[in-house]
Amino acid sequence: VQLQASGGGLVQAGGSLRLSCAASGRTSSSYGRGWFRQAPGKERELVASITRAGGSTYYTDSVKGRFTVSRDNAKNVVYLQMDSLKPEDTAVYYCAAGSPTLRGEFLSKYWGQGTQVTVSS
Repeated sequence: VQLQASGGGLVQAGGSLRLSCAASGRTSSSYGRGWFRQAPGKERELVASITRAGGSTYYTDSVKGRFTVSRDNAKNVVYLQMDSLKPEDTAVYYCAAGSPTLRGEFLSKYWGQGTQVTVSS
């Protein structure tokens, strides 16, 4: 499975961005998908995840009510809609394919390259 993330950029605080993660490979729709981010000097953290069929989602507390994860399995694409962005959302965002867990973790099997999101104050 190969993952290609896109949609990052520079936005002012309060603005919105939509990240996309396109997958290739015949088994790509068989995996849950996750969005991670890594800010300078910080560890990579799970931001949101969605199950294989899209029936269940997870969000870290800091993005609840602002970010929405969705997927279109017909197109093999997962989206992260980010609204009301804050400067602390600035990070490199990565998409992954793998398995969400009931404890709010994500076991990543495949990684895409990162896309930079910068939120100015």
